[in-house]
Amino acid sequence: MAKKVVATLKTPGGKDWAKVIRAVKSEKTGAYTFREEMVPVDKVQEYISTGVK
Repeated sequence: MAKKVVATLKTPGGKDWAKVIRAVKSEKTGAYTFREEMVPVDKVQEYISTGVK
C-alpha cells in the first residue's frame, strides 16, 4: 500500500495532499481501528475537527 501513496505523491501537485490517520472507536466492541485517507493540505484541520464521516 505504501508504494501507491509514494507514487501518487511524486506526480505534479502531489505535495498538495496529506495522509491523515484517525483512530475510530467501534460501537460494537469498543476496540479502536484506524482510518487512513488522503486529504488536501489546506483541509487537514477541518477534516480532523469534523469527526468520523
